[in-house]
Amino acid sequence: MGRSVVISLSLLHLGPERKVKCYNRYFVNRYVFHTEGYGHERKIYNNGFYVKGSTCSEFEIDYYGK
Repeated sequence: MGRSVVISLSLLHLGPERKVKCYNRYFVNRYVFHTEGYGHERKIYNNGFYVKGSTCSEFEIDYYGK
């Protein structure tokens, strides 16, 4: 076992980090996504998303999410 693996395993038993950085928006492939909290007081706000299904079989399942 390498030294970095031993250190990683020793840190793993401590559990998740208690401090987190939160963002009200994020960028993916030049698209901007906002959290619900960011937009709920705005006059115009789009919420949710749609992904067109594309598979190798005859079944294409579209996904609608929030």
